[in-house]
Amino acid sequence: MSNQLSRMRGSLFDDLFKEIAPGFFIKPLHGDPLPSAAQIKIDVSESEGAYKVLAEVPGVGKEDIHVSIDGSVVTLSAEVKQHDSQQGEGEKVLRSERYYGSVSRSFQLPQDIDAAAAKAKYDNGVLVLTLPKKQAGASQRLMVE
Repeated sequence: MSNQLSRMRGSLFDDLFKEIAPGFFIKPLHGDPLPSAAQIKIDVSESEGAYKVLAEVPGVGKEDIHVSIDGSVVTLSAEVKQHDSQQGEGEKVLRSERYYGSVSRSFQLPQDIDAAAAKAKYDNGVLVLTLPKKQAGASQRLMVE
């Protein structure tokens, strides 16, 4: 059923694209669908004292990446900027899959984060966050008077 639905969606898109740009249709290889707007893909792991997040943010300068922490909620955002136009004079764009604009992703971790001790490092398109868990305050037993 899902294969049939996928084929139907693909053929609807193919027909629409042919109407918009007849003669300039380039079909994705192996029937792969066109990518949606860029998304930040993450991997999250946990150790005893911290969470580690690996986030793919390719094609972005580290100055254009923003990380905010509010309790246990982490928000990643980035501005993907368009560099000088790659289109030469007399050329038509037949297909463009590269995304330019803002991307953002928020996720909640099981425990609050110690934002003051959190660290972020960006290398080769991957943002690595080290997010120490906030230590719960020492419990205190109250005397009943």
